[in-house]
This record gives sequence, structure tokens and C-alpha cells, in this order.
Amino acid sequence: MTTRFRWRMIAGGLIGLLMAGFSSGMTWAAVDAREHDAFWLWTGVATQPVLDQARTLYVLQGQISATRRDRQTPALIAQGMSVTRLPQREVWIVYRAHSLRWPESIYKQLLGQVQRWRDTGTAVAGVQIDFDARTLYLQEYVVFLKDLRQRLPPELKLSITGLMDWSSNADSRAIGELKGVVDEVVVQTYQGRHSIPDYAAYLPRISRLGLPFKIGLVQGGEWQAPRYLQDSPWFRGYVVFLLNQK
Repeated sequence: MTTRFRWRMIAGGLIGLLMAGFSSGMTWAAVDAREHDAFWLWTGVATQPVLDQARTLYVLQGQISATRRDRQTPALIAQGMSVTRLPQREVWIVYRAHSLRWPESIYKQLLGQVQRWRDTGTAVAGVQIDFDARTLYLQEYVVFLKDLRQRLPPELKLSITGLMDWSSNADSRAIGELKGVVDEVVVQTYQGRHSIPDYAAYLPRISRLGLPFKIGLVQGGEWQAPRYLQDSPWFRGYVVFLLNQK
């Protein structure tokens, strides 16, 4: 591919995104955490003044993955802040999963940890699973979530993060099976520290999932707020992934 042709493709893509933004009533702006009240609080991220206005927190508490000692059996590796009473109206306990084949010991640890948070008086809304479920393996994820839902106390909710391509590539039957199992899907529009360049193309189809959803943004990233998003009966707001400020 020649340099000139490559730049033509890039320019064409940018023009397409700009036209899509104008036609759908989008406004371009960086994500300012001060304009939001729901945040992910990940390990290694320093406290920020914006947390004083937080009404909802998603607090990382562990990672489920294989260890150096045993690469076959995953374990729950504790991460994040210590268990303490948090004043927010709603707190979600988050677990980053690299495997869905959990031994019973992980469920026992997870449920025990969640109960310790509840014992502090923190308003624990439920558990969120952060797992990059590719569309090809979504059915396996559904089976896992159904089992986890049965294990959770009935008063706790179940939240998951979701990939944007679910809206266009996922098996509709698998998505349908999530209804009544998960209480919300937080669709991530970023990867690492940056917004995904073409995420705007997926937004119109997210409502078709038929599930309550929030939009996950990254602090300082790009965001185009389409007017139609507020009109969706499934839209529940935003969650901002906080980063250490340079």
C-alpha cells in the first residue's frame, strides 16, 4: 500500500466519522470527570478530588487468573483498596476475569469478600465482572453468568462490562439469554488510556441489545454525545474510568 493511498484511506475514514457526528447531532469533547458522578476505581490510581462528588463507584477488588505456581487452575488475586466503609450511594465490587473456569474456592473467596464490604455499612449494589468476552465465546460466558447469578444473594445485582461489537456481531440468542441474568452492561468505548477511534459507528446499535446499559468512558478520552442516546429506554448513564493525572 503506498503512502499516498494510505493517507487517503485515513482521511476518508476521518471525514466519514465527522459526517456521522454532524448528522446525528454529536458534540465533540474530551471526557471531563467533573461532569460525571460514577467512576471505576482501579488499582494503582491515586485519589482525585472528583471522587468527592461520586454517587456510584465500581471498585476493583481482585483478578481471576492463573498464577506462576499453577498455570492450569485460576486463582483470585486480591487487588485494589482495602475493605472500608464508603459513603457513596451505590458501590459495585469489581473482579477482572481472565478465565471463566473457576474452582469453588474462588466463589467462596468472592462471596466472602463481598460480605465483608457489606458488613462495613457500605451500600453494596452488587458485583461486576470485567471480562473481555469475544463474540465467538459469548455463549460460554452466558452459562458462566447464569451460574454466578444463582450463587449471589438475591438482593445483589450483577453487572458486566461489554464490548462494542456485541451490538453487531454477537449471537442474538446468546444476548437474549442475558435478560433476567444481568442487571446492566457497561459498554466500554476505550482501550487502555485511549478512546477507540471508530466507537461512534457502534453506538446506534447498542440499544438493540435489549439490555439496560451504561457507556464506559476513559478520563480525558474523546467522547461524542449523540442526542438519540438519551432517548433510549435502555440507557442508564455513564461510568468514567479514572486515570492517574500526568
